[in-house]
Amino acid sequence: MEFGLTWAKLDEMEYVTEAEKLGFTHLWVTDSGLIRSDAFVFLTVAALQTKTMKLGMGVAVPGLRLAPTLAAGMATLNRVAPGRCFLAMGTGNTAMRLLGRKPMTLKNFEAYVRTVRNLLDGKDAAYEHNGETHAIRFMLTDKGYRNLRDPIPIYLAGYGPRAQALAGEIGDGLTTHIPRGGSLDSILANVGNGTAKSGRTLDNFHLSVRVNFAMLEPGEPVDSERIVNEYGPAIMTSMHSVVDRHLESGDDPPEFLRPIWKDYMAFHMARPAADRQKIMHESHNAYVAPDERRFVTPEVIKRFCIVGQPAEVLEQVRELERRGVRQLMCNFPLQRGYQMVRDYAQNIIQKL
Repeated sequence: MEFGLTWAKLDEMEYVTEAEKLGFTHLWVTDSGLIRSDAFVFLTVAALQTKTMKLGMGVAVPGLRLAPTLAAGMATLNRVAPGRCFLAMGTGNTAMRLLGRKPMTLKNFEAYVRTVRNLLDGKDAAYEHNGETHAIRFMLTDKGYRNLRDPIPIYLAGYGPRAQALAGEIGDGLTTHIPRGGSLDSILANVGNGTAKSGRTLDNFHLSVRVNFAMLEPGEPVDSERIVNEYGPAIMTSMHSVVDRHLESGDDPPEFLRPIWKDYMAFHMARPAADRQKIMHESHNAYVAPDERRFVTPEVIKRFCIVGQPAEVLEQVRELERRGVRQLMCNFPLQRGYQMVRDYAQNIIQKL
């Protein structure tokens, strides 16, 4: 089992280096410049200060840059950390909506991914832009400007059946979230539909999932102040993404958010219309906004997290590994990150 850490705060790089020492194998750097440090700057510094960690975008947002620009950045990073790079891409959520734009359509996303893949493979790519398609490729590939020799695996982020199937069809792997992306059974079935379409199998497919493990101390209630501070940010960030999709397309909320859905929507829609979305995303995976803490209820925590004593949680990790999950990903909140990375390493990584 591999273990991934999500982080993008440039003045706390020691958090990453400590995680590497504790057994975390991958660093996923978020691509949301209005909220976090710039992803490529952060990745470059991380490449210079880590030794074994795999480094990549988690996830790159196509709407923020042209496909050749993303491919060039990753191939250049591959010169700094040869063989340690990966690239995860998604259609875009918070990063795009904070610009007043919607995520990329799945059709355009597929074309974007194929362009990046071909360029990183040293091939000609059919580059589509502004309604025109041109054949492009990297130039001067033997002059050391970038590294195309060491492969850069491409993972697709997907929470719905179509995106997960696309990952199975054209990606080296899928990154998703349980329960937001569905059950493990449904995720594997969707990916299988994609691999079958392309004539591939799941044998070498890389499945990385973000699963929240709330490890309770003896006698600790599930909604203790500690648990709310540690897992509330992830719960509310999922809520924010679902709210955006609901307001755009009318999609129903997933089962795990239904206990608080009506109350939260009434609360959210009472915010000033001009700033409503920015206010909602302000705390994105960093902390629980004080006026949103009441929505982190025991019922939602139990539905969103795997809750239990450390030994019970460890058995759940082993079961995920047995069923084909290659990597567990962690996105710890801003104020609790250092302690949580140590707890996770002590209770999970070091006991497998």
